[in-house]
Amino acid sequence: MDKTYLLEIVTPVKIEYRDQVIHVKAPGVAGYFGVLHNHAPFLTALKVGVIEVKSKSGVRFFATSGGFCEVMENQMRILVETCEAADQIDIERAKASRDRALARLKEKAEDLDYTRAEASLARALNRLEVADRP
Repeated sequence: MDKTYLLEIVTPVKIEYRDQVIHVKAPGVAGYFGVLHNHAPFLTALKVGVIEVKSKSGVRFFATSGGFCEVMENQMRILVETCEAADQIDIERAKASRDRALARLKEKAEDLDYTRAEASLARALNRLEVADRP
């Protein structure tokens, strides 16, 4: 019996991934969660983190900056602002983003938007973590 279901990872620009999958692990706002075939329907927000996708062809990793996830009737739709596959991440660009965010936080300027700088740092570190995966 086939224990797969349809996964779509969608950004405002394109469908980043669409395939039958066995298991997905995603970064929910309350912590990471996993979805298998015949999972109960639910809707949740996602935070910055790693989406791990297991299909018959292997395991893939994606860096995401957050969004929403819906599971219903053996379909999972992940709607995110950004999503990058591990093998498509520009490591030098991610390092530069990390360094810029660290420099801004270190300056402690009065007009600095700390929340934005910390979010930028979290996204850059997440991208570097995902790029380091097989």
